[in-house]
Amino acid sequence: MSTEGHAYFLQLHETPAFGASGSFDLDELRQGMGTRREPTDPSVRCIPWQHDELSGEWVVAADADTATRVLYLHGGGFVSGCAGFYLAMAAHLSAAARCAVLLLDYRLAPEHPFPAAIEDSVRAFESMVATGPHGSGQAGNCFIAGDSAGGGLTLSTLLALRDRGRPLPRGAIALSAFADLTLTGESLTSEEALDPIMSPQCLPQFVGHYLGHADPQDPYASPIYADYTGFPPLLLQVGEHEIIRNDSVLAAAKARSFGVETTLEIWPGMFHVFPSHEPLLPEGEQAIEHMAAFIRKHRSAD
Repeated sequence: MSTEGHAYFLQLHETPAFGASGSFDLDELRQGMGTRREPTDPSVRCIPWQHDELSGEWVVAADADTATRVLYLHGGGFVSGCAGFYLAMAAHLSAAARCAVLLLDYRLAPEHPFPAAIEDSVRAFESMVATGPHGSGQAGNCFIAGDSAGGGLTLSTLLALRDRGRPLPRGAIALSAFADLTLTGESLTSEEALDPIMSPQCLPQFVGHYLGHADPQDPYASPIYADYTGFPPLLLQVGEHEIIRNDSVLAAAKARSFGVETTLEIWPGMFHVFPSHEPLLPEGEQAIEHMAAFIRKHRSAD
């Protein structure tokens, strides 16, 4: 753990983790995660995207190859978050991997409960394969990535594409994936006092808003219960001090049990979705470079 990372971890602990008081303010959460965080590099282009009633934003670094495309699914507990909140992180990924990143504003619960977000993600992926940021044609290489709820959606979207016989991406990246909505992971207890971002007390509200009366063991809701047959290579990154760390551990184990090429990275001393925090910590820079290396490794040479 870097000196900067440790200092920032301590700084985060100066304020209570979300939900630690036992309250759940959805409006406040949406307001915070609904802000727009512009890329720090002014040469990065942010291009509005629309497909039927879906919307989002392309993020394209100066030297990006727009035939290599990544659909990025934001976090926010399935109930908050937006494309604009992830512009800076998408810009870092676009520059590091020389790819175009599509940030999707999928529908949020409780207004649009499970499985609306999965349906939106499937449609956005298929649109991204066909059309790039400048109206260009078919993609050469496509990937799916996401964090937290979006990390879980990344795995659920792969499952939906596979089950419907649709083309799959060349690989997928899940950061701090929220992939066990049964809330049974041991890290919910072991990391409760150490996680500076989320308290276990907020998770039942996320699940309730998103699932309604749906079964939390449904593999589309909790991908740790899925059959991963035929999945493309996976990269899972998670911080050591996350209450949902076990979700990534279990998802990685399940993927490997089905023969999927899977890389699990547990970053010492790190916290929930640490590569999204600005300015980037040394660990954040390294994690993004690992994502870029994964994309470089698995894109075709054509």
